[in-house]
Amino acid sequence: MTITLLVTHSGGFHADELLSSVVLTRLFPQAELLRTRDRQAVTPATHKIIFDVGGAYDCEMQIFDHHQRPGPLREDGQPFSSFGLIWAHYGRAYLAEMDVPVEDVEAIHAKFDTKFVLPIDLLDNGAMEPSVAGPLSILTLPALLGSLKPVFDDTSPTADDDAFRAALPIARSFVEAQIRNFAAKFRAQSIVAEAIAKAGTSPILELPMGMPYRSALDQAEADHILFVIHPRGDDWTIGGIKLSNDTFDQRADLPASWAGLTDDALEEVSGVKGAKFCHNARFIAVASTREAILKMAEIAVQVSQDTQPLIKALAE
Repeated sequence: MTITLLVTHSGGFHADELLSSVVLTRLFPQAELLRTRDRQAVTPATHKIIFDVGGAYDCEMQIFDHHQRPGPLREDGQPFSSFGLIWAHYGRAYLAEMDVPVEDVEAIHAKFDTKFVLPIDLLDNGAMEPSVAGPLSILTLPALLGSLKPVFDDTSPTADDDAFRAALPIARSFVEAQIRNFAAKFRAQSIVAEAIAKAGTSPILELPMGMPYRSALDQAEADHILFVIHPRGDDWTIGGIKLSNDTFDQRADLPASWAGLTDDALEEVSGVKGAKFCHNARFIAVASTREAILKMAEIAVQVSQDTQPLIKALAE
């Protein structure tokens, strides 16, 4: 039977049922989204999907709550929220609706679950404290979505429902952007792998355009590559490679003498005609031609190789 009703609880909302609604309303766009605690409404039926309410988890009955005891757990013992349950059962279909290639669906489903869904599950169940985000805790996605709830003295009888529906497209934009980014990284894999093979032992990786490259570098164990160059509009850029996603430290920085310089000043210091800009933090620079950026890359590699023995000696 066709799904005509998507049911979740009324009142205040949290990230888990809001994000569940993102998935379900895309898969069942003709279904009504109903926020209620009416007993009859939260009784399972073949035309309904009930989530974050109802006191049961039964995928055959299409009810996905996690508040009952015992609550549903992942294979590793970590708790599900309604978002995790909905993603486990409908996430693959959602990815297909977003035109993710069939061969990438399983991998992206798992990656999104680990990186995006699981933190929501843990926070919603109190299995992880918001304080783990430190001073950025107010900027986490659950906190930002929570800030869209009505203020305490909004006396409108529809305040919660109005806020939920206003928050839904915002939540959707985060989910869909993340999926698009994951899908783009998978598309980039083969392009970057081919470029790495072409680079051979060179410390300079040339890409046909700006694209995600970190995972391909890690897979290829291409630790010898220090800088990445690629065209951007009418210009070319060179960028350093971070040691990991958890730091701004790089395998090699651009020369200190270039920092913050532009145009004539950068041309004079670097000796490269066409050099246009170097960021003060020395992680990116721009030149007007491929030849100029290659020359800058070669200089940057040489400077890095010359300074490494000194840095090592000082560290010892």
